[in-house]
Amino acid sequence: VRMVSEAVQQVKDPSAEEGFEVKVELPIDAHIPHTYIPDERLRLAAYRGLAAAHTPDAVVEVIAELTDRYGPLPEPVLALIEVARLRVLLHSVGVTEAVAAGNTVRLFPVELPESRQARLSRLYPGTKILPATRTIVVPRPREAALGATSAKSDSAVVEWVSTMVTNVMVES
Repeated sequence: VRMVSEAVQQVKDPSAEEGFEVKVELPIDAHIPHTYIPDERLRLAAYRGLAAAHTPDAVVEVIAELTDRYGPLPEPVLALIEVARLRVLLHSVGVTEAVAAGNTVRLFPVELPESRQARLSRLYPGTKILPATRTIVVPRPREAALGATSAKSDSAVVEWVSTMVTNVMVES
């Protein structure tokens, strides 16, 4: 398992929506393998397509296009799609960074009203809320709690961050 600073962001798309910079660095294997798209130019175009997907519907369109052109999505591409979905969610709540550091995930910028801070602390004990830097640092669950196999834990860590953000930051 390697740290992925979202491969999609390695490919800059000049037509990308201004201000849609969301950095996701999680310990997952998320990429487009050479065995799935052998041609480098086409693989880069696929990364650009994901980088340009700024809505849930746009991510679905990329999935449909990849499946249509290249067949069923292998595990690393499925993980990349989940990261793209997480980027869309983070952008929707104004978060520009989600970075794993040791046994925690740091989110920035985050400004929560007291009621949401209390909810965050209750749902995720041990969370550090740092208002001066507009950062929250949330302890990650242990690997065993996420799933036994690495593919499952890759998907599970992205799902866990998505669930945490939804539980605390998305208006219900």
